[in-house]
Amino acid sequence: MSDSRTRGLAIVSLAYVAAGAAAYSAVSAMADSHPLWTAFAADVAATLVIFAFSFAFNNSSFYDAYWSVAPLPIALYWSAVAAVAGVNSVRQTLVFAVIALWGARLTYNWIRGWTGLSHEDWRYVKLRSQSGNLYWIVSLVGLHMMPTLWVFGGLLPVYPAVAVGTRPLNWIDAVATMMAFGAIWIEARADKELVDFRRSNRKPGEILATGLWARSRHPNYFGEMSVWWGLFLFGYAADPAYAWTGIGALAITAMFRFASLPMMEERMLERRPHYADHQRRVPLVFPRLW
Repeated sequence: MSDSRTRGLAIVSLAYVAAGAAAYSAVSAMADSHPLWTAFAADVAATLVIFAFSFAFNNSSFYDAYWSVAPLPIALYWSAVAAVAGVNSVRQTLVFAVIALWGARLTYNWIRGWTGLSHEDWRYVKLRSQSGNLYWIVSLVGLHMMPTLWVFGGLLPVYPAVAVGTRPLNWIDAVATMMAFGAIWIEARADKELVDFRRSNRKPGEILATGLWARSRHPNYFGEMSVWWGLFLFGYAADPAYAWTGIGALAITAMFRFASLPMMEERMLERRPHYADHQRRVPLVFPRLW
């Protein structure tokens, strides 16, 4: 590991420690509020600290690991302040395991691909050139706060699953378990296939179209969306009165489908001469089974 990368990771780690301190202060200040509002305030406070580091170091990629790091502390906090007795401990453990595995994979991918403070996600670089002097306002709203809101929305069903739902395990939990853990496997497998492809002696402009990538143009996105729907099913199984929390998974799905995926598709068309033909042969997200 180069000195510049080591220094960069140290500074990013400091940013996340500061963000954690801000979140703890918010929790302490709102101790008498509903746990959902308290966690939301802590999440926003931590995000603002990360944005301060992004601005100070002129690099919005300080935020890149945030949305994979924040969910587990939020879930643990909700469990610690459980509103009722008798919350199903097996369901709690399954939900914690899903969030921990999902977050570990994403964080590892970020660390593996991040080269230092000079590295910034290509989408941020493109947005910087498009927004000009308004970039840091755009970064605060679009690159920091919006992802925080999306992920917090996706976590809403975790609250009934770990803090208030007393229903025994049922067939919906079984579906949620298969969906969530299966989705994490798909993401991890897609990651490995992509890394192996990038390390191979591929031809310029060649497209990955084997393994999971032969069934979906974006199997990693399919897995990502499925994880959030799996968490929703855990919450619904715990307490159907919280069915409204599905709005979070729906919002994340819409964000990927109408924002992230079109941007990725446009980039692939620009960089891969035969990608249009690949689009005609392989589904966008939902994998074909044949």
